[in-house]
Amino acid sequence: MRVAMYYNNNDVRVEEIPTPQIGPGEVLVKVMASGICGSDVMEWYRIKKAPLVLGHEIAGEIVEIGDGVDHYTVGDRVFVSHHIPCNTCHYCLRGYHTACETLHTTNYDPGGFAEYIRAPRLNVDRGVFLLPDELSFDQGVFVEPLGCVIRGQRLANLLPGQTVLILGSGISGMLHLLLSQALGAGKIITTDVSDYRLNMALDFGAEAAINAREYTPERLREINDNRLADLVIVCTGALSAFEQSLKSVDRGGTILCFATTEPDVQLSVPINEFWRNEIKLMPSYGNSPLDAVEAIDLMRAGRVSVDKMITHRLGLKEAGLGFRLVAEGNESMKVIIEPHT
Repeated sequence: MRVAMYYNNNDVRVEEIPTPQIGPGEVLVKVMASGICGSDVMEWYRIKKAPLVLGHEIAGEIVEIGDGVDHYTVGDRVFVSHHIPCNTCHYCLRGYHTACETLHTTNYDPGGFAEYIRAPRLNVDRGVFLLPDELSFDQGVFVEPLGCVIRGQRLANLLPGQTVLILGSGISGMLHLLLSQALGAGKIITTDVSDYRLNMALDFGAEAAINAREYTPERLREINDNRLADLVIVCTGALSAFEQSLKSVDRGGTILCFATTEPDVQLSVPINEFWRNEIKLMPSYGNSPLDAVEAIDLMRAGRVSVDKMITHRLGLKEAGLGFRLVAEGNESMKVIIEPHT
């Protein structure tokens, strides 16, 4: 079968590898759509494992089932999670599924930028979700990223009427915008360095979209009745955005670190100020199976509409172009690879 083999952000090659052979409890899925995630182009993280087949936002059709699989059938349309928690360890039982060691060591074979993937037994047991008829394969690509956003906002305890500041208006920022709206947030303000993305944020209903180079807390106060934001969500790895977040959160507010920096980056936090004003600083990584179910339900109900985010649909031979589009972050939002087109 054909795969898009990643060597670096500017070197993604279409290569041939054997189609995976499934065993008992496993399924073979024909990949119909696979989204390129911002984490796929974090070159400092990915290149040390290259060459490899990336892709973890996939939707497809089951074409073969192994012995013992009795709750799925050939022809089922599915979303498949790549990282799966054990649901029994100390962390899972406390609700920290993404800290589970099993979650960090599971995956499907090879990756989503392939014509077919093998879902191992554990993934089949708790990481394969039927797509309702109302959702297309392309919409199914959003189950994983929207699930991550759902988990982040749940942990941050977003409440109706609160002001939300989103630093970074890429795909995760736009999903945070749409989910914040669905949950009844008040004013939602976004920032970015791309005019293309800022205009898209306005189209999606942001109160204001500010160029990150021109953003100041004073601008936020002008828009928000002389108040800072109740929830600040950092959706870019730029250290400047994290530094802006520290100065943009209101008393009693929360900073959600949805993105990450490179490993050696340090952030200086004004502990005394945060202590006096009860400001929370928290990260969010990944999603749990429950978040995937909620993502499917929200899209099915029309509460989060993702179609307008899709800017490019490319074949496998154009995967290199797709990676460059996402890495450059210019006039693109969601780039989807369709391996069989």
